[in-house]
Amino acid sequence: MNPGNHNECVILLHGLARTNRSMLKIEKALKAVGYDVYNCKYPSRKKAIELLSETVIDAAVQHCREKHQPERIHFVTHSMGGILIRFYLAQHDIDHLGRVVMLAPPNAGSELVDRLSKFQLFTLISGPAARQLGTDASSLPNSLGPVDYEVGIIAGNRSLNLLYSALIPGENDGKVSTQNTRLEGMTDFIVLPYDHSFMMNRPQVIEQTLNFLEQGRFDHGDPLA
Repeated sequence: MNPGNHNECVILLHGLARTNRSMLKIEKALKAVGYDVYNCKYPSRKKAIELLSETVIDAAVQHCREKHQPERIHFVTHSMGGILIRFYLAQHDIDHLGRVVMLAPPNAGSELVDRLSKFQLFTLISGPAARQLGTDASSLPNSLGPVDYEVGIIAGNRSLNLLYSALIPGENDGKVSTQNTRLEGMTDFIVLPYDHSFMMNRPQVIEQTLNFLEQGRFDHGDPLA
């Protein structure tokens, strides 16, 4: 799979309490098929989502334009990174916006945040952005509304933390319920048997990400596709 002669940039946004090192494997795969990649590093535990979104994505888009002059700018996000790009695109247009792939995004919030945010230690460890990711109607993810751009969502349904999973109703990846990753207006959706924290490193997840960026859909194994 190769974008051919297209000059396209992919911006990577890692999740809460992670760094851009968590996205190195998917960065390598994207570069291998010809994309220019900007792997963002941002202080996810230091600031609220609104401020992170504005400063981080502004800088990333500017970097892509100055260095690569791309025909299209895509995004691949993990977890809270998906909420950053949703907030940004609710406020701004990006010229030549391409496609967005969200890995395990808390698009309707996380029940785990609902349970843990009452404890002061949770806020001390996770920071102000984490408290914004609850499932109530007034939470930041639930205030953003549907999307009108191409979004593919990959959800997980396996967990490495049985304690956390017990706090989340229904199918989940140990941090977010499968149902709460969905988003009104999304282009495609697929569930894969992986956990939340390390999903971005799984070969099948990377392959499906490449499929969506190139074709605007996931490979569901349709016999007539």
